[in-house]
Amino acid sequence: MNHTLTLLLLASIHLAHASDAPAPMEFTVRLETVMKHDDDKFHWFHPRAAAFPVAGESEPAVVMTIQKHLIISDYYSGLHVMMRASPSTEWKGPILPPELDWRPQPDGVTISVADVTPGWHAPTGKVIAIGCQVRYSPKGEQLDDVKRANQTVYAVFDPKSDQWTKWQVLELPPEEQFDFARNACAQWLVHPDGTLLVPLYIGRNAKDPASVTVAECRFDGTKLSYVRHGNVLRLNVVRGLCEPSLIAFQGRYFLTLRNDIKGYVSVSDNGLQFAEQKPWLFDDGTELGSYNTQQHWLAHSDGLFLVYTRRGANNDHIVRHRAPLFMAQVNPDTLQVMRSTEKIIVPERGAEMGNFGACAISETESWVTVSEGMFMKDSKQRGAEGATFVARVLWAKPNKLGRGSDAPTALTK
Repeated sequence: MNHTLTLLLLASIHLAHASDAPAPMEFTVRLETVMKHDDDKFHWFHPRAAAFPVAGESEPAVVMTIQKHLIISDYYSGLHVMMRASPSTEWKGPILPPELDWRPQPDGVTISVADVTPGWHAPTGKVIAIGCQVRYSPKGEQLDDVKRANQTVYAVFDPKSDQWTKWQVLELPPEEQFDFARNACAQWLVHPDGTLLVPLYIGRNAKDPASVTVAECRFDGTKLSYVRHGNVLRLNVVRGLCEPSLIAFQGRYFLTLRNDIKGYVSVSDNGLQFAEQKPWLFDDGTELGSYNTQQHWLAHSDGLFLVYTRRGANNDHIVRHRAPLFMAQVNPDTLQVMRSTEKIIVPERGAEMGNFGACAISETESWVTVSEGMFMKDSKQRGAEGATFVARVLWAKPNKLGRGSDAPTALTK
């Protein structure tokens, strides 16, 4: 086949794929500043929100979890909480419930949590916050000094009593592959029947390349219990696969995965057995350019969206190109990002924004929450203020998924 025919064939294939692409979904973004903080003691970091209904009210209340980054890498305070009576009222907090604070140990080690994502569990009327347990040395270093030091933990908030429980460890099977098992910076799902799908990155220890699986869990209003897990996705490249986020859309399940070199995506029909991961690409075949940081999902009844950072946005001065935050529609059949739909939803101002959250709030809006990481010497000079932002994604038409998902009522057995 000559060169001209090859080009014509490639062009026809591209046009065929383009004609099969979903129609672009319209949305606008309203950027709000929750608070600002910039000093040499701490930065606010890891804001993630969840909406929950209030009896007699047409709009949901919102809880947002957030932590102090204590300047040393990955060294965090206890978990603070902010509340909003509705999506447009004033924020209250942040406050630090005693149940969510550090637990000092006799040997000088501090047990804390990090990378928390809250979510509403409608069948029990509770908010579950899921993250990872961390052991800190007196100098703020993360330790892997005892067996199963790094595990998935959860706390429960009861809106009726306005009380949090203490952190509990999610008990996992005794196999060696779960000795390191984190749900961290991860979106997880609740089915209408109350079962949960909780993505984990796992391994024998903190040094080996991590792998990813999804655990099915039950929640009785107090205790989160492991039921089973699906297949394991592996990639022996640098630190492997980590920080997976999960969403359901049109009866299938989509998983996005972090790797040091590039981001990956996978898909499943039942939420447990996932296809081999493939690199994130734009729909023109070029690499997305997101690497060594998180990506998260937003789902509308009429479209699936990815929120991410990437190279190639005049952002070489940002560590790991972790700003600005982009949002674009995903073709669920090709698992590619539709380049023409890409929008900046949180602008780059000289600070990194790789640690963020994404969640549905109501039929009319979804949120992306992020704080500016003031880790570069010139962040302030470039305009960053240590701000915590809510990017309110306002849908052009109602989202029939609301705060839930269109996942099947029960998992395929």
